Amino acid sequence: MQQVAEILKRVRRLQIVANRTVDDLFAGQYKSVFRGRGMEFDEVREYQPGDDVRTIDWNVTARAGTPFVKRFCEERELTVLFLVDVSASGAFGSGRRSKLDVAVEVAALLMYSALKNNDKVGLLTFCDEVLGYFPPRKGKSNVLHLIRELVAVEPIPRTTNLAVALEFISRVQKRRAVTFLISDFLAPSPRRALAVAGRRHDLVAVAVSDPREQEMPDVGFVSLVDAETGRIVELDTRHRRVRELFRSKAAQRSRQISEELRKAGVDELSLRTDEDYPTVLRRFFRMRERRFR
Repeated sequence: MQQVAEILKRVRRLQIVANRTVDDLFAGQYKSVFRGRGMEFDEVREYQPGDDVRTIDWNVTARAGTPFVKRFCEERELTVLFLVDVSASGAFGSGRRSKLDVAVEVAALLMYSALKNNDKVGLLTFCDEVLGYFPPRKGKSNVLHLIRELVAVEPIPRTTNLAVALEFISRVQKRRAVTFLISDFLAPSPRRALAVAGRRHDLVAVAVSDPREQEMPDVGFVSLVDAETGRIVELDTRHRRVRELFRSKAAQRSRQISEELRKAGVDELSLRTDEDYPTVLRRFFRMRERRFR
């Protein structure tokens, strides 16, 4: 278990980095790429020539004796949910950061973006079952609490079940929400759960990977252990054919994930542990901004 002082130190560092990054990179972008849940009532006013007759408020019209119409504005307040895979495969990282480190840092950055927009923020952690659920709430203290929960997470040596998290959120979150599903997506893709959640919410799949999962260098004879199942695979990386097959299988898996997400209507944000993730996030924001325009 991590010491409390270490957890608080990392939370403080994440808070500083996230605040600075939100101010420097994402000023205004967050609002433009994540739309409100719809339209909310603003006011009633007297009917004017050219107004849509379908907006007439018949109750007010009957009381006033002259026609009045309802006016609506875009509902800007969002509910933002983070579904974070904390299974043991996330502990892998061939460089300075593990996949789970990147997941936590990206979640913290997006949480602070939501905080700046006065949105509600919630968190769900899962592996083969839901481990923790923190309903969406507003405020800085809530965001700090959620980040502390993520920083304190110990990777769980069990398999990942993406459907469990998606089905849980579909049950408990009835109103539309911006939902970030953060995982390495090494588990089977739950087509139906993705499609249902994608229709109900603005679902973004954040796929975190490590370069050593995509390409194996020539390092001789190695034993690879699946952190979730304990299964051991032995490879002789001296052979070019072995390395090519490893790279081909990894690329095929990535393509399959992207295709499943595309069919479900889910946006994919791919991150690697060796990348500058704020830059990748900014590109993703711009892509969504262009599409909405």
